[in-house]
Amino acid sequence: MTDLESHLAPYAAHSTQSRGRVHAESASSSRSEFQRDRDRVIHSTAFRRLEYKTQVFVNHEGDLFRTRLTHSLEVAQIARSIARNLRVNEDLVEAISLAHDLGHTPFGHAGQDALNLCMKNHGGFEHNLQSLLVVDELEERYGGFNGLNLTFETREGILKHCSRVNAAALGELGRRFLEGAQPSLEAQLANLADEIAYNNHDIDDGLRSGLLTLEQLDEVPMWGRHRAEVTAAFPGINGRRAINETVRRMINTLIVDLIETTGRNIAAANPKNIDAVRAAGALVAFSPKVHEEAAALKRFLFRHLYRHYLVMRMSAKAQRIISDLFGAFMQDSRLLPPQYQASHGGDQPRLISHYIAGMTDRYAIREHRRIFAVSESD
Repeated sequence: MTDLESHLAPYAAHSTQSRGRVHAESASSSRSEFQRDRDRVIHSTAFRRLEYKTQVFVNHEGDLFRTRLTHSLEVAQIARSIARNLRVNEDLVEAISLAHDLGHTPFGHAGQDALNLCMKNHGGFEHNLQSLLVVDELEERYGGFNGLNLTFETREGILKHCSRVNAAALGELGRRFLEGAQPSLEAQLANLADEIAYNNHDIDDGLRSGLLTLEQLDEVPMWGRHRAEVTAAFPGINGRRAINETVRRMINTLIVDLIETTGRNIAAANPKNIDAVRAAGALVAFSPKVHEEAAALKRFLFRHLYRHYLVMRMSAKAQRIISDLFGAFMQDSRLLPPQYQASHGGDQPRLISHYIAGMTDRYAIREHRRIFAVSESD
């Protein structure tokens, strides 16, 4: 165990006990293996592209709405805070948090659904699997191998969901989906940190956009309770300050509850090492009361934000862009950049999906215009 990890609990992921990388590399003299993973993710092309990929709102709709990049940073901050309190590996949860959305398509979930439909007869499209493919194969940064050659533990955390068919093809990495086992605590923690971040920050973006109102939010128990606390603590507070203070308190409540509940679960299970964690049931969790409040918040956002007619209109446009591009490339692969043409071998539909998934919102819009729009300047 390195000095950097001497404070970790026995059940945490220790980089010196990692299952390693697909391609063997010499150890670093100055960084742990999980620190190296985090750094490789940050320097990747796919990570930079997250700046122009959206959560709910399309990138050109405003500069203050969250993107996949700002969301990933927020997830990493929340996850590290929880990890420190539970004495699990902060560097690993940060690497997972920063990498978890690398495979997301442009236009958020609307783009993902459209690309999956396009790939229906070609093996489908899973954004978690695509994130794994990005770090395993698609990044081109090193002379000796494709991808980033991340550790097993980081790759395990990136793959939050996976179909049984794809899991079977992944060997050791996919086994837990077939056997019903769990990933590391760090992976479980990053998954719920993701949920904490997007639920609460979608409230913020929804109010900022005007698609949600404070009156609507009053029906959400978690919001109402914390809004009342803010009003009592700061009489006369209103506007953005009141919203930010309420959201801040909601995030804090979720984090504290997750730490306390997970701590009790760990104490009850008493895992001696990371393999015991994988063999146990899910240990990272909210208490039943807070879990229900979080579920109610998620249902509210689904009804009032994600299914708002203006969001649905933009989603319909986004899906049309994705399907148009896929159809045009399938009809004539010469429209693709040379590295995505299968003329020298390769699965053409899958290469097209890689190309489209790697696009930012604004690049996809421009690419659609280049192929389908006719103007005098063309």
